[in-house]
Amino acid sequence: MPQMAPMWWTMLMITFLLSFLLMMSLLYFNMMSKSMSMKKNNTNQMNWKW
Repeated sequence: MPQMAPMWWTMLMITFLLSFLLMMSLLYFNMMSKSMSMKKNNTNQMNWKW
């Protein structure tokens, strides 16, 4: 089984790390936008008239 050069292991780790961070940031901002839109809808629906 051939050995992989240390520089290639580093590049592979950086690639996976960047893709993981990118996916986590996209999911985070997607959830933030959904929660903000839900908050806006909830405040508009609560129109109490006494």
